[in-house]
Amino acid sequence: MAPKVLVSDKLSETAVQIFRDRGIDVDFQPDLGKDKDKLAAVIGQYDGLAIRSATKVTEKILANATNLKVIARAGIGTDNIDKVAASKKGVIVMNTPFGNMITTAEHAIAMMFAVARQIPEASASTHAGKWEKSKFMGTELTHKTLGVIGAGNIGGIVCDRARGLKMKVLAYDPFLGQEKADQMGVEKVDLDALLTRADFITLHVPFTDQTANILSREALAKTKKGVRIVNCARGGLVDEEALAEMLKSGHVAGAAFDVFAKEPATENALFNLPNVVCTPHLGAATTEAQENVALQVAEQMSDYLLTGAVSNALNMPSVTAEEAKVMGPWVKLAGHLGSFSGQMTDEPIKAINILYDGVVADMNLDALNCAVIAGIMKKANPDVNMVSAPVVAKERGIKISTTNQDKSGAFDGYIKVTVVTADRERSIAGTVFSDGKPRFIQIKNINIDAEVGQHMVYTTNKDVPGIIGALGQTMGSNGVNIANFTLGRADVGGDAIALLYVDQPIPDTVISELRSTDKFNQIKPLVFEVS
Repeated sequence: MAPKVLVSDKLSETAVQIFRDRGIDVDFQPDLGKDKDKLAAVIGQYDGLAIRSATKVTEKILANATNLKVIARAGIGTDNIDKVAASKKGVIVMNTPFGNMITTAEHAIAMMFAVARQIPEASASTHAGKWEKSKFMGTELTHKTLGVIGAGNIGGIVCDRARGLKMKVLAYDPFLGQEKADQMGVEKVDLDALLTRADFITLHVPFTDQTANILSREALAKTKKGVRIVNCARGGLVDEEALAEMLKSGHVAGAAFDVFAKEPATENALFNLPNVVCTPHLGAATTEAQENVALQVAEQMSDYLLTGAVSNALNMPSVTAEEAKVMGPWVKLAGHLGSFSGQMTDEPIKAINILYDGVVADMNLDALNCAVIAGIMKKANPDVNMVSAPVVAKERGIKISTTNQDKSGAFDGYIKVTVVTADRERSIAGTVFSDGKPRFIQIKNINIDAEVGQHMVYTTNKDVPGIIGALGQTMGSNGVNIANFTLGRADVGGDAIALLYVDQPIPDTVISELRSTDKFNQIKPLVFEVS
Protein backbone atom coordinates (compact mmCIF):
# COMPACT_ATOMS: atom_id res chain seq x y z
CA MET A 1 0.00 0.00 0.00
CA ALA A 2 1.31 3.43 -0.92
CA PRO A 3 2.23 5.77 1.93
CA LYS A 4 -0.40 8.42 2.62
CA VAL A 5 0.46 12.09 3.25
CA LEU A 6 -1.74 14.93 4.46
CA VAL A 7 -0.92 18.50 3.38
CA SER A 8 -2.80 20.65 5.91
CA ASP A 9 -1.41 24.09 4.93
CA LYS A 10 -1.02 25.97 1.68
CA LEU A 11 1.61 24.25 -0.48
CA SER A 12 2.26 24.76 -4.17
CA GLU A 13 0.53 22.46 -6.65
CA THR A 14 3.96 21.59 -8.03
CA ALA A 15 4.98 20.21 -4.64
CA VAL A 16 1.74 18.25 -4.31
CA GLN A 17 2.38 16.79 -7.77
CA ILE A 18 5.83 15.60 -6.62
CA PHE A 19 4.12 13.36 -4.06
CA ARG A 20 1.80 11.97 -6.75
CA ASP A 21 4.60 11.42 -9.25
CA ARG A 22 6.59 9.43 -6.70
CA GLY A 23 3.69 7.15 -5.87
CA ILE A 24 2.58 8.82 -2.62
CA ASP A 25 -1.16 9.01 -1.90
CA VAL A 26 -1.52 12.72 -1.06
CA ASP A 27 -4.53 14.43 0.51
CA PHE A 28 -4.33 18.19 -0.12
CA GLN A 29 -6.47 20.11 2.42
CA PRO A 30 -4.75 23.51 2.76
CA ASP A 31 -7.16 24.91 5.35
CA LEU A 32 -7.42 21.85 7.59
CA GLY A 33 -4.58 22.99 9.84
CA LYS A 34 -6.76 25.82 11.17
CA ASP A 35 -9.26 23.31 12.61
CA LYS A 36 -7.49 21.48 15.45
CA ASP A 37 -10.39 19.19 16.27
CA LYS A 38 -10.89 18.08 12.68
CA LEU A 39 -7.14 17.53 12.23
CA ALA A 40 -7.03 15.43 15.39
CA ALA A 41 -9.97 13.37 14.10
CA VAL A 42 -8.34 12.46 10.76
CA ILE A 43 -4.59 12.42 11.46
CA GLY A 44 -4.61 8.71 12.31
CA GLN A 45 -5.03 7.86 8.61
CA TYR A 46 -1.70 9.33 7.52
CA ASP A 47 1.96 8.30 7.40
CA GLY A 48 3.17 11.85 6.81
CA LEU A 49 2.06 15.41 7.56
CA ALA A 50 3.31 18.37 5.50
CA ILE A 51 2.75 21.80 7.05
CA ARG A 52 3.75 25.44 7.07
CA SER A 53 3.17 27.69 10.10
CA ALA A 54 -0.65 27.62 10.36
CA THR A 55 -0.93 24.01 11.53
CA LYS A 56 -0.14 23.52 15.22
CA VAL A 57 1.01 19.96 15.88
CA THR A 58 0.21 19.59 19.56
CA GLU A 59 0.50 16.65 21.93
CA LYS A 60 -3.25 16.09 21.47
CA ILE A 61 -2.85 15.85 17.70
CA LEU A 62 0.09 13.46 18.08
CA ALA A 63 -1.87 11.26 20.51
CA ASN A 64 -4.26 10.48 17.64
CA ALA A 65 -1.48 10.04 15.05
CA THR A 66 -1.41 6.27 15.24
CA ASN A 67 0.30 5.77 11.86
CA LEU A 68 2.30 8.98 11.59
CA LYS A 69 5.99 8.57 10.78
CA VAL A 70 7.11 12.02 9.71
CA ILE A 71 6.14 15.68 10.02
CA ALA A 72 7.81 18.05 7.58
CA ARG A 73 7.70 21.84 7.92
CA ALA A 74 8.07 23.86 4.73
CA GLY A 75 10.41 26.43 6.24
CA ILE A 76 12.92 26.67 9.06
CA GLY A 77 10.93 27.39 12.22
CA THR A 78 9.29 24.44 13.98
CA ASP A 79 7.88 26.29 16.99
CA ASN A 80 4.42 25.08 15.92
CA ILE A 81 5.41 21.43 16.44
CA ASP A 82 5.66 19.77 19.86
CA LYS A 83 9.00 18.13 19.11
CA VAL A 84 9.30 16.42 22.50
CA ALA A 85 5.91 14.75 22.07
CA ALA A 86 6.76 13.85 18.47
CA SER A 87 10.03 12.25 19.52
CA LYS A 88 8.36 10.21 22.26
CA LYS A 89 5.79 9.13 19.67
CA GLY A 90 8.60 8.09 17.33
CA VAL A 91 7.72 10.66 14.67
CA ILE A 92 10.53 12.30 12.71
CA VAL A 93 10.36 16.10 12.54
CA MET A 94 11.96 17.68 9.46
CA ASN A 95 12.34 21.25 8.29
CA THR A 96 13.69 22.82 5.10
CA PRO A 97 16.51 25.11 6.20
CA PHE A 98 18.00 25.77 2.78
CA GLY A 99 15.03 26.73 0.61
CA ASN A 100 14.66 30.23 2.03
CA MET A 101 18.22 31.04 3.05
CA ILE A 102 18.86 33.60 0.33
CA THR A 103 15.45 35.21 0.76
CA THR A 104 15.91 35.65 4.52
CA ALA A 105 19.45 36.95 4.12
CA GLU A 106 18.30 39.44 1.48
CA HIS A 107 15.53 40.63 3.80
CA ALA A 108 18.10 41.31 6.53
CA ILE A 109 20.22 43.32 4.09
CA ALA A 110 17.11 45.21 2.92
CA MET A 111 16.15 45.99 6.52
CA MET A 112 19.68 47.23 7.16
CA PHE A 113 19.42 49.61 4.21
CA ALA A 114 15.95 50.70 5.31
CA VAL A 115 17.05 51.61 8.83
CA ALA A 116 20.30 53.22 7.63
CA ARG A 117 18.38 55.60 5.32
CA GLN A 118 15.08 55.77 7.25
CA ILE A 119 13.29 54.72 4.08
CA PRO A 120 9.88 53.75 5.54
CA GLU A 121 9.49 57.01 7.46
CA ALA A 122 10.69 59.07 4.52
CA SER A 123 8.26 57.25 2.25
CA ALA A 124 5.32 57.84 4.61
CA SER A 125 6.26 61.52 4.94
CA THR A 126 6.46 61.99 1.19
CA HIS A 127 3.16 60.16 0.63
CA ALA A 128 1.63 62.62 3.10
CA GLY A 129 2.59 65.51 0.84
CA LYS A 130 5.51 66.68 2.99
CA TRP A 131 8.96 67.37 1.66
CA GLU A 132 11.12 66.86 4.75
CA LYS A 133 14.43 66.41 2.98
CA SER A 134 16.54 67.66 5.88
CA LYS A 135 14.75 65.47 8.44
CA PHE A 136 15.92 62.14 7.09
CA MET A 137 19.70 62.25 7.28
CA GLY A 138 20.99 58.69 6.81
CA THR A 139 24.30 56.87 7.02
CA GLU A 140 26.28 54.85 4.46
CA LEU A 141 26.95 51.16 4.88
CA THR A 142 30.28 51.32 3.06
CA HIS A 143 33.24 50.96 5.47
CA LYS A 144 30.91 50.48 8.44
CA THR A 145 31.42 47.51 10.78
CA LEU A 146 28.73 44.84 10.74
CA GLY A 147 28.46 42.42 13.64
CA VAL A 148 26.86 39.11 12.63
CA ILE A 149 25.62 36.95 15.50
CA GLY A 150 25.39 33.47 14.01
CA ALA A 151 27.46 32.75 10.90
CA GLY A 152 25.71 29.61 9.71
CA ASN A 153 23.72 29.18 6.50
CA ILE A 154 21.80 32.49 6.50
CA GLY A 155 24.36 34.44 8.50
CA GLY A 156 27.05 33.29 6.11
CA ILE A 157 25.13 34.70 3.14
CA VAL A 158 24.67 37.99 5.01
CA CYS A 159 28.43 38.09 5.63
CA ASP A 160 29.08 37.58 1.91
CA ARG A 161 26.60 40.27 0.85
CA ALA A 162 27.97 42.71 3.44
CA ARG A 163 31.51 42.22 2.22
CA GLY A 164 30.22 43.03 -1.27
CA LEU A 165 28.96 46.30 0.18
CA LYS A 166 32.51 47.00 1.40
CA MET A 167 31.57 46.56 5.06
CA LYS A 168 33.97 45.16 7.65
CA VAL A 169 32.38 42.03 9.06
CA LEU A 170 32.75 40.68 12.60
CA ALA A 171 31.28 37.24 13.28
CA TYR A 172 30.33 35.73 16.63
CA ASP A 173 29.52 32.04 16.40
CA PRO A 174 30.81 29.37 18.86
CA PHE A 175 30.80 26.82 16.02
CA LEU A 176 32.78 28.98 13.57
CA GLY A 177 36.38 27.80 13.18
CA GLN A 178 39.23 30.13 12.35
CA GLU A 179 39.89 28.45 9.00
CA LYS A 180 36.24 28.87 7.97
CA ALA A 181 36.24 32.49 9.16
CA ASP A 182 39.32 33.17 7.03
CA GLN A 183 37.62 31.60 4.01
CA MET A 184 34.56 33.81 4.58
CA GLY A 185 36.70 36.92 4.90
CA VAL A 186 35.33 37.80 8.33
CA GLU A 187 36.93 38.47 11.70
CA LYS A 188 35.99 35.88 14.32
CA VAL A 189 35.33 37.61 17.65
CA ASP A 190 33.67 37.00 20.99
CA LEU A 191 30.29 38.52 21.74
CA ASP A 192 31.60 41.40 23.87
CA ALA A 193 34.02 42.49 21.14
CA LEU A 194 31.22 42.43 18.58
CA LEU A 195 28.95 44.51 20.80
CA THR A 196 31.52 47.21 21.46
CA ARG A 197 32.80 47.52 17.87
CA ALA A 198 29.82 47.06 15.54
CA ASP A 199 27.97 49.91 13.83
CA PHE A 200 25.24 47.48 12.78
CA ILE A 201 24.32 44.20 14.48
CA THR A 202 22.27 41.49 12.77
CA LEU A 203 21.11 38.22 14.37
CA HIS A 204 21.00 34.86 12.59
CA VAL A 205 20.69 32.20 15.28
CA PRO A 206 17.84 29.85 16.25
CA PHE A 207 15.92 30.41 19.47
CA THR A 208 17.39 28.03 22.08
CA ASP A 209 18.14 28.09 25.79
CA GLN A 210 21.60 29.39 24.89
CA THR A 211 20.45 32.14 22.53
CA ALA A 212 17.31 33.33 24.32
CA ASN A 213 17.72 37.02 25.19
CA ILE A 214 21.27 37.00 23.79
CA LEU A 215 20.89 40.77 23.37
CA SER A 216 19.79 41.35 26.94
CA ARG A 217 19.65 44.71 28.69
CA GLU A 218 23.21 44.13 29.88
CA ALA A 219 24.42 43.18 26.40
CA LEU A 220 22.70 46.16 24.79
CA ALA A 221 24.38 48.45 27.30
CA LYS A 222 27.76 47.34 25.95
CA THR A 223 26.96 48.35 22.38
CA LYS A 224 28.54 51.26 20.60
CA LYS A 225 26.54 54.51 20.78
CA GLY A 226 24.62 54.98 17.54
CA VAL A 227 24.41 51.24 16.76
CA ARG A 228 21.57 49.95 14.57
CA ILE A 229 20.16 46.47 15.29
CA VAL A 230 18.49 44.10 12.81
CA ASN A 231 16.61 40.93 13.77
CA CYS A 232 15.21 38.73 11.00
CA ALA A 233 15.92 35.47 12.86
CA ARG A 234 13.63 34.66 15.80
CA GLY A 235 11.66 36.58 18.38
CA GLY A 236 12.97 36.39 21.92
CA LEU A 237 16.61 36.94 20.99
CA VAL A 238 16.47 40.61 22.01
CA ASP A 239 15.09 42.30 25.13
CA GLU A 240 12.55 44.43 23.27
CA GLU A 241 11.65 46.59 26.29
CA ALA A 242 15.30 47.45 26.95
CA LEU A 243 15.89 48.14 23.26
CA ALA A 244 12.92 50.51 23.17
CA GLU A 245 14.35 52.45 26.11
CA MET A 246 17.74 52.72 24.42
CA LEU A 247 16.13 53.88 21.20
CA LYS A 248 14.31 56.61 23.12
CA SER A 249 17.52 57.65 24.90
CA GLY A 250 19.42 57.80 21.61
CA HIS A 251 22.01 55.19 22.55
CA VAL A 252 20.65 52.95 19.77
CA ALA A 253 20.15 54.92 16.54
CA GLY A 254 17.71 52.54 14.89
CA ALA A 255 16.31 49.02 14.73
CA ALA A 256 14.74 46.82 12.08
CA PHE A 257 12.69 43.83 13.26
CA ASP A 258 10.93 41.16 11.24
CA VAL A 259 10.31 38.88 14.24
CA PHE A 260 8.97 39.47 17.72
CA ALA A 261 8.83 37.70 21.06
CA LYS A 262 5.06 37.34 20.71
CA GLU A 263 3.54 36.73 17.30
CA PRO A 264 1.27 37.75 15.70
CA ALA A 265 2.57 41.05 17.08
CA THR A 266 -0.41 43.41 17.31
CA GLU A 267 1.36 45.57 19.86
CA ASN A 268 5.00 45.83 20.89
CA ALA A 269 7.34 48.19 22.73
CA LEU A 270 9.15 48.89 19.45
CA PHE A 271 6.07 49.98 17.53
CA ASN A 272 5.69 53.65 16.58
CA LEU A 273 9.19 54.62 17.66
CA PRO A 274 11.23 56.83 15.32
CA ASN A 275 13.60 54.99 12.99
CA VAL A 276 12.26 51.55 13.83
CA VAL A 277 11.38 49.45 10.80
CA CYS A 278 8.95 46.58 11.41
CA THR A 279 7.70 43.87 9.07
CA PRO A 280 5.34 40.94 9.86
CA HIS A 281 7.77 38.00 9.71
CA LEU A 282 8.45 38.34 5.99
CA GLY A 283 11.94 36.83 5.99
CA ALA A 284 10.93 33.87 3.85
CA ALA A 285 8.08 35.61 2.03
CA THR A 286 9.16 35.57 -1.59
CA THR A 287 7.64 33.59 -4.41
CA GLU A 288 10.94 31.80 -5.00
CA ALA A 289 11.45 30.82 -1.36
CA GLN A 290 7.89 29.57 -0.88
CA GLU A 291 8.22 27.40 -3.97
CA ASN A 292 11.67 26.16 -2.95
CA VAL A 293 10.67 25.04 0.54
CA ALA A 294 7.48 23.42 -0.77
CA LEU A 295 9.41 21.39 -3.34
CA GLN A 296 12.05 20.50 -0.79
CA VAL A 297 9.53 19.27 1.76
CA ALA A 298 7.83 17.06 -0.84
CA GLU A 299 11.16 15.54 -1.91
CA GLN A 300 12.33 14.96 1.69
CA MET A 301 9.10 13.32 2.81
CA SER A 302 8.92 11.14 -0.29
CA ASP A 303 12.54 10.05 0.15
CA TYR A 304 11.93 9.02 3.72
CA LEU A 305 8.64 7.22 3.18
CA LEU A 306 9.87 5.37 0.09
CA THR A 307 13.60 4.75 0.77
CA GLY A 308 14.24 5.50 4.44
CA ALA A 309 16.50 8.46 3.63
CA VAL A 310 16.33 11.15 6.34
CA SER A 311 17.13 14.78 5.48
CA ASN A 312 17.14 17.82 7.77
CA ALA A 313 15.63 15.94 10.69
CA LEU A 314 15.61 17.74 14.04
CA ASN A 315 15.17 14.68 16.25
CA MET A 316 17.07 11.95 14.39
CA PRO A 317 20.40 11.70 12.56
CA SER A 318 20.11 12.42 8.85
CA VAL A 319 20.73 9.51 6.48
CA THR A 320 21.20 10.18 2.78
CA ALA A 321 19.60 7.98 0.12
CA GLU A 322 23.05 6.63 -0.73
CA GLU A 323 23.76 5.88 2.94
CA ALA A 324 20.38 4.21 3.33
CA LYS A 325 21.21 1.76 0.52
CA VAL A 326 24.62 0.83 1.95
CA MET A 327 23.62 0.95 5.60
CA GLY A 328 20.32 -0.90 5.33
CA PRO A 329 21.70 -4.35 6.28
CA TRP A 330 23.87 -2.81 9.02
CA VAL A 331 20.90 -0.94 10.48
CA LYS A 332 19.01 -4.26 10.59
CA LEU A 333 22.00 -5.91 12.26
CA ALA A 334 22.25 -3.10 14.82
CA GLY A 335 18.57 -3.55 15.62
CA HIS A 336 18.97 -7.33 15.98
CA LEU A 337 21.96 -6.95 18.30
CA GLY A 338 20.01 -4.51 20.42
CA SER A 339 16.96 -6.75 20.40
CA PHE A 340 18.98 -9.76 21.58
CA SER A 341 20.50 -7.71 24.39
CA GLY A 342 17.14 -6.27 25.40
CA GLN A 343 15.35 -9.61 25.44
CA MET A 344 18.12 -11.17 27.50
CA THR A 345 18.22 -8.38 30.10
CA ASP A 346 15.62 -8.35 32.86
CA GLU A 347 17.32 -5.95 35.29
CA PRO A 348 17.64 -2.14 34.88
CA ILE A 349 20.23 -1.09 32.31
CA LYS A 350 22.92 1.39 33.41
CA ALA A 351 24.92 1.74 30.20
CA ILE A 352 25.07 0.66 26.57
CA ASN A 353 28.52 0.45 24.98
CA ILE A 354 28.73 0.05 21.20
CA LEU A 355 31.90 -0.87 19.28
CA TYR A 356 32.16 -0.38 15.51
CA ASP A 357 35.01 -2.16 13.75
CA GLY A 358 36.30 -1.96 10.17
CA VAL A 359 34.08 -0.77 7.32
CA VAL A 360 31.11 -0.04 9.57
CA ALA A 361 33.22 2.40 11.62
CA ASP A 362 33.13 4.84 8.68
CA MET A 363 29.33 4.79 8.40
CA ASN A 364 26.73 7.08 9.98
CA LEU A 365 27.24 5.93 13.56
CA ASP A 366 24.55 8.19 15.02
CA ALA A 367 21.92 6.38 12.97
CA LEU A 368 23.32 2.97 13.89
CA ASN A 369 23.34 3.95 17.57
CA CYS A 370 19.65 4.78 17.30
CA ALA A 371 18.96 1.35 15.80
CA VAL A 372 20.84 -0.42 18.61
CA ILE A 373 19.07 1.57 21.33
CA ALA A 374 15.68 1.01 19.69
CA GLY A 375 16.30 -2.75 19.61
CA ILE A 376 17.16 -2.78 23.30
CA MET A 377 14.23 -0.58 24.37
CA LYS A 378 11.59 -2.58 22.47
CA LYS A 379 11.29 -5.19 25.21
CA ALA A 380 9.94 -2.62 27.66
CA ASN A 381 8.19 -0.49 25.04
CA PRO A 382 7.19 -2.35 21.85
CA ASP A 383 6.20 0.90 20.11
CA VAL A 384 9.64 2.47 20.44
CA ASN A 385 11.62 3.21 17.26
CA MET A 386 14.85 4.90 16.13
CA VAL A 387 13.39 8.33 16.88
CA SER A 388 11.90 7.72 20.31
CA ALA A 389 14.44 5.21 21.68
CA PRO A 390 17.21 7.73 22.50
CA VAL A 391 14.61 9.86 24.33
CA VAL A 392 13.47 6.85 26.38
CA ALA A 393 17.08 5.88 27.15
CA LYS A 394 17.91 9.41 28.29
CA GLU A 395 14.82 9.56 30.51
CA ARG A 396 15.98 6.34 32.18
CA GLY A 397 19.48 7.71 32.76
CA ILE A 398 21.16 5.12 30.52
CA LYS A 399 24.64 6.18 29.43
CA ILE A 400 25.49 5.56 25.78
CA SER A 401 29.12 5.28 24.66
CA THR A 402 30.48 4.63 21.18
CA THR A 403 33.90 3.41 20.04
CA ASN A 404 35.06 2.99 16.44
CA GLN A 405 38.24 1.29 15.31
CA ASP A 406 40.08 0.06 12.23
CA LYS A 407 39.62 -3.55 11.03
CA SER A 408 40.96 -5.80 13.77
CA GLY A 409 39.93 -9.34 12.88
CA ALA A 410 38.75 -11.76 10.23
CA PHE A 411 35.67 -9.72 9.31
CA ASP A 412 35.67 -6.60 7.13
CA GLY A 413 33.50 -5.01 9.77
CA TYR A 414 31.41 -5.87 12.80
CA ILE A 415 29.33 -4.30 15.58
CA LYS A 416 29.63 -5.33 19.22
CA VAL A 417 27.01 -4.28 21.77
CA THR A 418 27.61 -4.51 25.52
CA VAL A 419 24.78 -3.89 27.98
CA VAL A 420 25.83 -3.01 31.52
CA THR A 421 23.62 -3.57 34.56
CA ALA A 422 24.38 -3.38 38.28
CA ASP A 423 25.29 -7.08 38.36
CA ARG A 424 26.70 -7.98 34.95
CA GLU A 425 27.77 -7.10 31.45
CA ARG A 426 26.28 -8.92 28.46
CA SER A 427 27.83 -8.63 25.00
CA ILE A 428 26.93 -9.77 21.50
CA ALA A 429 28.62 -9.06 18.16
CA GLY A 430 27.45 -9.40 14.59
CA THR A 431 28.38 -8.68 11.01
CA VAL A 432 26.84 -8.48 7.57
CA PHE A 433 28.03 -11.00 4.98
CA SER A 434 28.29 -10.35 1.26
CA ASP A 435 24.75 -11.70 0.80
CA GLY A 436 23.48 -8.74 2.82
CA LYS A 437 22.21 -10.95 5.64
CA PRO A 438 23.02 -10.10 9.26
CA ARG A 439 24.78 -12.76 11.32
CA PHE A 440 25.52 -13.15 15.01
CA ILE A 441 29.24 -13.94 15.32
CA GLN A 442 29.92 -13.80 19.05
CA ILE A 443 27.91 -14.12 22.26
CA LYS A 444 29.53 -13.99 25.71
CA ASN A 445 32.90 -13.92 23.88
CA ILE A 446 32.09 -17.31 22.36
CA ASN A 447 32.46 -17.37 18.57
CA ILE A 448 29.50 -18.57 16.49
CA ASP A 449 27.99 -18.08 13.03
CA ALA A 450 24.24 -17.79 13.38
CA GLU A 451 21.70 -16.59 10.84
CA VAL A 452 19.00 -14.36 12.37
CA GLY A 453 15.45 -15.71 12.18
CA GLN A 454 12.13 -14.43 13.41
CA HIS A 455 11.79 -17.17 16.06
CA MET A 456 14.90 -18.35 17.88
CA VAL A 457 15.90 -20.17 21.07
CA TYR A 458 19.08 -19.34 22.97
CA THR A 459 20.56 -21.74 25.52
CA THR A 460 23.61 -21.82 27.75
CA ASN A 461 25.11 -24.95 29.24
CA LYS A 462 28.32 -26.76 30.04
CA ASP A 463 30.06 -28.42 27.10
CA VAL A 464 28.92 -31.98 27.78
CA PRO A 465 27.48 -34.75 25.57
CA GLY A 466 23.73 -34.91 24.97
CA ILE A 467 22.95 -31.23 24.41
CA ILE A 468 22.28 -31.55 20.69
CA GLY A 469 20.20 -34.66 21.27
CA ALA A 470 18.12 -33.02 24.00
CA LEU A 471 17.39 -29.98 21.84
CA GLY A 472 16.66 -31.98 18.70
CA GLN A 473 14.56 -34.62 20.43
CA THR A 474 12.48 -32.10 22.38
CA MET A 475 11.80 -29.92 19.34
CA GLY A 476 11.00 -32.89 17.14
CA SER A 477 8.65 -34.54 19.58
CA ASN A 478 6.70 -31.29 19.89
CA GLY A 479 6.47 -30.64 16.13
CA VAL A 480 8.86 -27.65 16.13
CA ASN A 481 10.95 -27.59 12.94
CA ILE A 482 14.56 -26.38 13.25
CA ALA A 483 15.68 -24.23 10.31
CA ASN A 484 19.21 -23.59 11.58
CA PHE A 485 21.23 -24.88 14.53
CA THR A 486 24.40 -23.15 15.74
CA LEU A 487 26.70 -24.21 18.58
CA GLY A 488 29.70 -22.55 20.22
CA ARG A 489 31.91 -23.15 23.23
CA ALA A 490 34.62 -21.31 25.13
CA ASP A 491 36.76 -24.46 25.55
CA VAL A 492 36.43 -28.21 25.96
CA GLY A 493 34.12 -28.90 28.88
CA GLY A 494 33.65 -25.18 29.51
CA ASP A 495 30.81 -22.75 28.88
CA ALA A 496 28.80 -23.42 25.72
CA ILE A 497 25.88 -21.83 23.90
CA ALA A 498 23.35 -22.81 21.26
CA LEU A 499 21.16 -20.75 18.96
CA LEU A 500 18.26 -22.42 17.20
CA TYR A 501 16.36 -20.73 14.38
CA VAL A 502 12.92 -22.38 14.26
CA ASP A 503 9.93 -22.01 11.96
CA GLN A 504 7.30 -21.10 14.53
CA PRO A 505 6.95 -19.62 18.03
CA ILE A 506 8.17 -21.91 20.80
CA PRO A 507 5.34 -23.10 23.09
CA ASP A 508 5.94 -22.61 26.84
CA THR A 509 5.56 -26.36 27.27
CA VAL A 510 8.66 -26.94 25.13
CA ILE A 511 10.71 -24.52 27.25
CA SER A 512 9.51 -26.27 30.40
CA GLU A 513 10.40 -29.68 28.95
CA LEU A 514 13.92 -28.50 28.10
CA ARG A 515 14.37 -27.12 31.62
CA SER A 516 13.29 -30.45 33.11
CA THR A 517 16.30 -32.16 31.50
CA ASP A 518 18.62 -30.22 33.87
CA LYS A 519 21.13 -29.93 31.04
CA PHE A 520 20.78 -26.16 30.57
CA ASN A 521 21.77 -23.17 32.67
CA GLN A 522 19.54 -20.84 30.69
CA ILE A 523 16.84 -21.22 28.02
CA LYS A 524 15.43 -18.14 26.34
CA PRO A 525 12.95 -17.91 23.45
CA LEU A 526 13.65 -14.87 21.26
CA VAL A 527 11.69 -12.99 18.60
CA PHE A 528 13.25 -10.72 15.95
CA GLU A 529 11.71 -8.41 13.39
CA VAL A 530 12.92 -9.74 10.04
CA SER A 531 11.78 -8.92 6.53
